Amino acid sequence: MLASADCGLSAPTKSCEPIDELLAGADAGYPILNSVMADPERYRVQILYTRVDRDRNNKPVLRSYQSGLDANRYFYPASTVKLPISLLALEWLAEQDIDGLTSETGMLTDAATPAQTTAHRDPTAENGIPSIAHYIKKILLVSDNDASNRLYELLGQDYINQKLAAKGLKNTLINHRLSTRISEEENRQYNPIRFIGPEGNTILAIPERRSDYRYINTARPELGQAYISAGEKIEAPMDFTSKNRLALADLDGIVKRLIFPQLFAETEQFHLRKEDRALVIRYMSTLPPHSKSPKYDSGEYPENYSKFLMFGGEARNIPDHIKVFNKSGWAYGHVVDSTYIIDLENQVEFFLSAVIYANENDTLNDDEYQIDEVAKPFMRELGTFIYQHELERRRPNKPDLTAIREITGS
Repeated sequence: MLASADCGLSAPTKSCEPIDELLAGADAGYPILNSVMADPERYRVQILYTRVDRDRNNKPVLRSYQSGLDANRYFYPASTVKLPISLLALEWLAEQDIDGLTSETGMLTDAATPAQTTAHRDPTAENGIPSIAHYIKKILLVSDNDASNRLYELLGQDYINQKLAAKGLKNTLINHRLSTRISEEENRQYNPIRFIGPEGNTILAIPERRSDYRYINTARPELGQAYISAGEKIEAPMDFTSKNRLALADLDGIVKRLIFPQLFAETEQFHLRKEDRALVIRYMSTLPPHSKSPKYDSGEYPENYSKFLMFGGEARNIPDHIKVFNKSGWAYGHVVDSTYIIDLENQVEFFLSAVIYANENDTLNDDEYQIDEVAKPFMRELGTFIYQHELERRRPNKPDLTAIREITGS
């Protein structure tokens, strides 16, 4: 293993130190963490942990540690791509600079091809009308696929991928809707969309569009030794050339760009209006049972539904003084999470991102993954171990978390 690796950060931190020595200190209270880290190659583990220290002016200074971090090692990013899509939707909104066009404005999606579907109503919204804000809320609370697809249709592949590349996120590619059975060509075709005012007047109409350029993973990654397709087992690796990609350092960097934009060059930031950035931060930490619109059943969506690092596994509550700002995903045996965690009571803050592949038979689409037995417990123990380390770690100055308290109402 190299002594350092690219963390995907601009100044002040460009490389990471190894985290293995720290993790080697985990005692018997972390059985899954110890088991996985005894053979990380088997689980294709990647970890990126970042300490946050504050100077006397409360300016954050980051120091990162990694294990297995490799931007060239492909894993399927699943729902984590919904975070950059959400941020870009708000950046696109700010760029329009049209009176009456906000994240709360009604967004009606039409259909121009047989593969496309409409979205004119949303019964989970207070006014029954879809909007960018409501889609983002559903994405961040319960990782809603349709909500993400609607924002993907708004932006299109050209805008998404060119914007991300310009921000220095060179190991990210988003080229398809989620949980739909449509072709690669159909994924390059985008619905017409109308934004409407409270009286039903059209504020902005966007015609149907398409991308001519084919965004693919040029390394042509393959996963598994076999996969299930149309009920048949194919004895060959599954091709992910035309699938989404989001390297762990890029995902981690997206979260950091949101929380600490000032640490990145102007060109690398997401350019959001103040209220739109606050909207994302607020919903990232909102727990599903606490939402009133939409209202989620706590049995199906417990507090820790998508909070894997530190809280993954069977249903459990999250203490009020701990706030988890994250985006997670799970598919094809992968479990991914990237998070900024703060403890308001003990004035602790840190970033942690990780991915694990829990698929013993290395067969994709057979639903025989070890998500509950290995992946989620690993995430929980890893997050808990780092949190306990942070509780004991001496820091030069206690962080002033007033700004994030105001956003979250904590």
